[in-house]
Parts: sequence; C-alpha cells; structure tokens
Amino acid sequence: MQTDAIIAIMHSRVIDSRPKILAIWLVVAGVVGWIAAFALTLDKLDKAAGSTAAASCDFSIVVQCSANLDSAQGSVFGFPNPLLGLTGWMAPIVVGMAILAGARFARWFWWAFFAGITFAFGFVLWLISQSIYVLGTLCPWCMVTWLVTIPTFYAVAVHLLRAGVVSDHPRARAVGTALSAWVPLMAFVTYLVVLLLAQMRLDAIPQLIDVIF
Repeated sequence: MQTDAIIAIMHSRVIDSRPKILAIWLVVAGVVGWIAAFALTLDKLDKAAGSTAAASCDFSIVVQCSANLDSAQGSVFGFPNPLLGLTGWMAPIVVGMAILAGARFARWFWWAFFAGITFAFGFVLWLISQSIYVLGTLCPWCMVTWLVTIPTFYAVAVHLLRAGVVSDHPRARAVGTALSAWVPLMAFVTYLVVLLLAQMRLDAIPQLIDVIF
C-alpha cells in the first residue's frame, strides 16, 4: 500500500499530456527564431571585424538592423542580444522534439520552461518599445523574432492551463481548452497593436510594404 501511494504521488507530479500541435509549433518557432538570431549574429560579427558595409537587413532609415545592433539596447547584458537567441531558441526545439518522441514532463519542468518563455516575451516587448520609441527603427530579423516569440508565449501559457499545470481543477482545464482555439487570434491582435504603434510613431506601414514588395 505504501509503495502504491508513493508511485501515485510520483505519477501526479508528471503532466500526462503530449500536446503534439504545441510540440510542432515549438520546433518550428525555435528553428525560425534561431535562424533570425544567426543572421543577426553574422551581421554583428561582420561589423566587429571592421566592415563598413550595410547589414544584410538594412533597407531604409526606419527598416534596418544596424541601428539596433549598434545600440546599447542591442547588448543589454554586455554581449550582443542575438547570442541569447542562439542559445535560448534551442530550448523550444529540444522540448518540442522530446514531446514528439513521447516525453512527458513534470510540473516543475513546465514551470521552468514557462519562466524562460515569459522572460523572452517580456524582453521582446521591451525591445519593441525601444525600437519604436527610442531607436526609431524596425529591425527585420528582430521582427521575425517577435513574430514567433509572441504566439509561443500564448501557446505555452494556454497549455499550462489545459494540461493542469496551473491547477488540476476541471474549470481551470476547461478554460485552457477553450482558450486554445484563440491563441492565433491573441497573437494576431498583438501584432496589430505593435503595427499600429509603429505606424503612429514611424509611419512604418508604407516602408514595410516597400520592403516586402
């Protein structure tokens, strides 16, 4: 009986869920985010080597990477921010691949993972505000990072509710299940808010259209 109780307790600490859609998204977002970080790192290394050429993503005064890379905001922790991306984006890739391979994680692991995602989300929101209101630029590769970080935060947060990480109460899980379908809309609304702020401050939409088309 005592052994059975111990096994039951240990089992309760593991979230018995394999969110395959979330896992696929984590891998895709991780790869896309890593590519953006890698591209920015190459540009930063090129500048560090003394190159005077424009960065690969410099398209105009507003749509460019150089101003961001050369700013204090571009090296908040004493080293280039892209290095955070090169290491940090490996975590979603590993977690996503592990889930697809059949792994199930304990509650503490999900909380630790969500803490990292929350840090990334908060950092991205701060960088967005700095880009729009301080630097007056929109860095293309940075925007790619924003595009994948924002929905990743919402998706993981909703999963914590749906899988019972936040609470085992059926109502909490029901809320998570109901919110799952709204994750794309939440991300899209966030994109619209950022675009609206950029348009009001930088008249960004025409310049972004010129870059895209």
